[in-house]
Amino acid sequence: MGTPKILLVKLSSLGDVLHNLPIVWDLRSQYPNAQIDWVVEEGYVNLLEPLLSSPSFRGIDRIIPFGLRAWKRSLLSPKTWQAFLAFKKDLQAQTYDIVIETQGLLKSAIVCALASKSPHVIVAGLANATEFSGYEPIAKTFYSQSVQVPTQCHAVDRSRLVMCSAMDVPLVTRETKPQFYPQSFVEQIPNSQIFGLHRPYILCFHSTARAAKRWSKEHWVALGKALASDGYQIVFPWGNAEERVISEALAVEVTHSLVPPAFSIDEAFSLIKGADLTIGVDTGLTHLAAVLDRPTVEIYCDSPLWKTEGYWSKRIRNVGDIEAPPSVAEVLAASRDLLKNSVKH
Repeated sequence: MGTPKILLVKLSSLGDVLHNLPIVWDLRSQYPNAQIDWVVEEGYVNLLEPLLSSPSFRGIDRIIPFGLRAWKRSLLSPKTWQAFLAFKKDLQAQTYDIVIETQGLLKSAIVCALASKSPHVIVAGLANATEFSGYEPIAKTFYSQSVQVPTQCHAVDRSRLVMCSAMDVPLVTRETKPQFYPQSFVEQIPNSQIFGLHRPYILCFHSTARAAKRWSKEHWVALGKALASDGYQIVFPWGNAEERVISEALAVEVTHSLVPPAFSIDEAFSLIKGADLTIGVDTGLTHLAAVLDRPTVEIYCDSPLWKTEGYWSKRIRNVGDIEAPPSVAEVLAASRDLLKNSVKH
């Protein structure tokens, strides 16, 4: 299989898309001339754009945006059906030899079914659920190859298991450090232009969709005050109106802190790149800091460490675990240790 045409299907969410990135480079190491396309939700296209092939590297050849979230808001609208037909035409512009679906959901499996495939195509996906992850068994009916994975399996490792099975290549283990973004891209991320932001600053991603995964407001205040006393501006981002209220309440308690305006994924790259440290709960933007290999403290309160912990860098600290939130002292110690070591470098 010298130059296969490969379709990756990982639609969402932010963290899931990030943890699927390493298989692009794993595939390239085995098949440098393969065509690799990726179907992703429209809102996450910006996460993939830095991987588009360029004169300096070969990454993704084509990103195919999928607008399901927007379509669901107006299913009967002619514009929705026009958009769906345009997506289908875009998807079927290439005929694929390998389809790798690492989400295990019906919507992803239907994308696999819609794709144009060669006569001997392999459509590989998950044979079983992993704990604390969404999974719809009906998706298996759309695969030609269902891949059994451990029930406790890190998101990066899970994608790699499916990819290796589909391509019939030796298993890629953690000894092969996962690559996420080209180093040339990371080095060229511009400085953030958010008004009121000044260095040195620390990002605190306190919110996530599921309330149980959040760390207490009192803990954030105590941590923010301690780090502010070390001379850092504390930044409390937000993603919706409810989270903004929390950010503003935290900022009242922490001297000289900042509540930034809403920002895009592109701006998130810049904001994270310029931070001396990112501290966050188990949420997509915290994982973005980890995959960019920036100093990051990941706080786990009600999700298992093994599922998404950043294991690939000495600049990441993972604290807490499911039903075992870390103390302020633990997070502060991890934060100061990273800050001290980053100054040395």
